[in-house]
Amino acid sequence: MQLVVARIGRAHGIKGEVTVEVRTDEPELRLGPGAVLATEPASTGPLTIETGRVHSGRLLLRFEGVRDRTGAEALRNTLLIAEVDPEELPEDPEEFYDHQLIDLDVVLADGTEIGRITEISHLPSQDLFIVERPDGSEVMIPFVEEIVTEIDLEEQRAVISPPPGLIDESEAVIASTRDAFTGDEDRTEDGAGKGAE
Repeated sequence: MQLVVARIGRAHGIKGEVTVEVRTDEPELRLGPGAVLATEPASTGPLTIETGRVHSGRLLLRFEGVRDRTGAEALRNTLLIAEVDPEELPEDPEEFYDHQLIDLDVVLADGTEIGRITEISHLPSQDLFIVERPDGSEVMIPFVEEIVTEIDLEEQRAVISPPPGLIDESEAVIASTRDAFTGDEDRTEDGAGKGAE
């Protein structure tokens, strides 16, 4: 099975290095020197990683045969694709590959259906489930322990305990007491509350 493990960004320097947007929890396994990766578009690959290093918090890669900035810049926005055994599981039982999570049903603890995971968005701070609701709308669920309480691959479901307002905006908690005044209170003609003189 093929999995997208990174997207190539800008060229870095003049010796053929590129920045990459990592899309795997195991970059040291998937993006190490010697790894041969398919590409999208296919015409730019396959690419073999020659060197890799972290610079200012970003992964930089150099590929065999790419020796200058022009060659590196030509690879921009290319997706890097690794061949992965579908039976392979991450070492940590609390980690999952994207392909294991895509299409899982998302439900509340009481079984209420929320939708189905259609995409995983990997942000610097956390991962997000992009969930398609039965009505076709989408909701983003942070993949954090406090909200996603259980991943059950056997039952093909993710159980969530969302804070108020995450799924239904009408349930959002008002943060400011100033905003809590609704204006529905009984008023006298001068606009003051009951009992005003």
